[in-house]
Amino acid sequence: MDPIRFHQLVLRALQGLPAEFRRKMENVEILVEDWPSEERRKRRGGRRGSGSLLGLYHGYPLKERGSWYGNVLPDQIVIYQGPIERICRNEKEIEIRVREVVLHEVGHYFGLEEEELRTIEREGIENEEQGSGSG
Repeated sequence: MDPIRFHQLVLRALQGLPAEFRRKMENVEILVEDWPSEERRKRRGGRRGSGSLLGLYHGYPLKERGSWYGNVLPDQIVIYQGPIERICRNEKEIEIRVREVVLHEVGHYFGLEEEELRTIEREGIENEEQGSGSG
């Protein structure tokens, strides 16, 4: 996929967040990179070429920031285009996965732990399946 189109999908996912969450996002930059570096893959336990690292949040979660927080570099949310494209079969799947990854990493920004995010994601999938199964 063209990098500009991929960036647009990331931007659309961010714009799709409820306004109250967007307003609370401060001192965080959103980046798109082709692939995670070898160093980042190793730190996250991914194997070379596995493509398992789709996104990454690096910084101080909002709920952990205190009066000490100031004059710090922006937190980063990185979305990795290559691994996302590798696991998707078409553009629609890429769009869905980008949204999922953006929401997941934004969740980390707000201080949600991995297990909490997985539970939320499972519940979202179950709700979507129940909604589309009724007719």
